[in-house]
Amino acid sequence: MKKLENKVAIITGATSGMGKAIAITFVANGAKVILSGRDETRGNELSNELGENAIFIAGDITNAAYNKELITAAIDHFGKLDILSLNAGILGLGSVTELPGEVWKNTIDTNLSSIFYLSKYGIPELQKNEGSSILINASIAAYKSFPNHPAYCASKAGSLALMRQMAVEYAPEIRVNAMCPGPVDTPLLWDSAKAFEHPKKAVENAANKTLLKRLGQPKDIANLALFLVSDDASWITGSAMTIDGGILNA
Repeated sequence: MKKLENKVAIITGATSGMGKAIAITFVANGAKVILSGRDETRGNELSNELGENAIFIAGDITNAAYNKELITAAIDHFGKLDILSLNAGILGLGSVTELPGEVWKNTIDTNLSSIFYLSKYGIPELQKNEGSSILINASIAAYKSFPNHPAYCASKAGSLALMRQMAVEYAPEIRVNAMCPGPVDTPLLWDSAKAFEHPKKAVENAANKTLLKRLGQPKDIANLALFLVSDDASWITGSAMTIDGGILNA
């Protein structure tokens, strides 16, 4: 039997990078998925690629009503909800003194408040099913600071605090965990590198600073996500798993 057979998941940030790889991996392992993202073209392409077990719903993850819509879609189309895979994220580049207030707010809303909203509306459905889980895609930025990333670092640290609180609040019915990726070869990484004087060199340096001397790939993160939401991780909750090629130890 496939690891996620008969499971239903909502996957945010599903139209590119790590979220897309997670969606592909979950469906390949038997899950039915609701895909969330803003880019309708990419979202519909992915939904078509994945077939009848995937439905894409475009919208703004910072909007509470849209989060409620995702929960409703999972119940209406697939009859239940077992997994929240929360990957939506933006950078909000700029130092504290330079960052516009609206950019700060949008980054916090996208990276942190959206986790609150989707969990708020999703938890009552998750509680109905044995083995349900919430998985937050955080970042090593929760532990390690980077120039011109104040909103990103703050939001990722906040997501770990929220993860641990929900793990306490909703045990034993729901497991709540997080992943903290390091430098993964995604569009977000290359956008993040723009905070440095020489972006291409910054990415190369990040790869070389890992103990494994390479960037992570989205599939690396998807493999960890699959483990953490599956029954293989049935005794893991309240944990933040670092997956960074060893860069925090370098």
